[in-house]
Amino acid sequence: MEVNLLRETVEKNRRGQRAGLYSVCSANELVLRASIRHAASNSYPIIIESTSNQVNQEGGYTGILPHEFSSWVQKIADEEKLSPENLVLGGDHLGPLVWQDESEESAMGKARELVKAYTLAGYGKIHLDTSMKLAGDAPGPLDPRLCARRGAVLAKTVYKTYAAMPASSKKPLLVIGSEVPVPGGSKEHEDTVTPTKPEDFLMQVSVFKDEFTKEGIDFNDVIAFVVQPGVEFGDDFVFFYDPEKAAALIGALKKTQGLVFEGHSTDYQNPRNLAEMVRDGIAILKVGPGLTFALREGLLLLESIEAIVSPAASRSFFRQNLLNEMNRSKKYWEKYYSGTPGEIEYKKLYSYSDRCRYYLPEPGVQKAIETLIKNINKIPPALLSQYFPVQYRKFMEGKLPNDPAAILLDRIGDVCNDYAGACGLTGGSK
Repeated sequence: MEVNLLRETVEKNRRGQRAGLYSVCSANELVLRASIRHAASNSYPIIIESTSNQVNQEGGYTGILPHEFSSWVQKIADEEKLSPENLVLGGDHLGPLVWQDESEESAMGKARELVKAYTLAGYGKIHLDTSMKLAGDAPGPLDPRLCARRGAVLAKTVYKTYAAMPASSKKPLLVIGSEVPVPGGSKEHEDTVTPTKPEDFLMQVSVFKDEFTKEGIDFNDVIAFVVQPGVEFGDDFVFFYDPEKAAALIGALKKTQGLVFEGHSTDYQNPRNLAEMVRDGIAILKVGPGLTFALREGLLLLESIEAIVSPAASRSFFRQNLLNEMNRSKKYWEKYYSGTPGEIEYKKLYSYSDRCRYYLPEPGVQKAIETLIKNINKIPPALLSQYFPVQYRKFMEGKLPNDPAAILLDRIGDVCNDYAGACGLTGGSK
């Protein structure tokens, strides 16, 4: 797994070239396969990330350990024939996030074990996130110095772990920052999102640099900083990138050495917005819910086809199985969705927050997906044109088979294409 391309991309972007990478932050197998397939088919590098709540030393909500995720992604990459040098593993929001209700001693102890496990698993890009308050912290906003101090402790753990690894191991590169957008999108509807103040960003860089120096960490190993560039999405809204509003922040970035921004919550931005972000130095674009949103769209479209070609008695009832699981266990969506009963029912399937993604791995839902794909077998061309017009054109050109699994993966690939185009990795949107 290659990490030098991270450094090369940063350097190219700093020189004003159209150079960026996008990062797929998901633990869904279909999303991972679709993203890796798109990268392999177009011969470009891709970052695959897992978050600290998805994958950690305790298993996370997926039940997967860091080294298991690494092996799983590598297996998919091998099957899809992605060149090893074009795959980078990333760790997202690594820090005390999962244990923020615990004391600093307890939470940071577990955070150190977390980054150690990710480093040993060969992750090449590690986002250290210490932006959350822990039990016992003083009231009010978290002191940036404390945030940086905790980040430096974790960075030291990363490089102490790396130093004991085989000589062939690649040195991980770091992403840091104390103004980090909420993982998975905002819970609240907002009227606007204000970009990070340039003076706050420069102050944070200075503070982190000081704390890293105290711990003996080379700050040159930090390649990107997470800020709020004015981009966010939530339950039923998207705030698109505005270059004018972000201009002062982008100007401040140019005063630093060797840094780019990493853009979180870029899901649902249009191709022009994404390209403008890369142009302005937001050289790493992260996407997660936007891909599972596309997956859910594709599955519901396939179910519409199934209703036409398959007898009622043998149908998958994917939609109903998914809703049944969501009603059986409300922990992943109840606190996120509000409104009338009808509005909540709508949001369960169609919200930008895409909370239904947490239920896709459930056995009943997985069985429904398998049945759905088996029932269709081959999509009749007329129905392919009706429900998947982009994929229909590829089919008619002999570039894509009409089996439902290939069509579904390519439909997710439509989103990948927007990101790859914005980063200068492909020609752009279809």
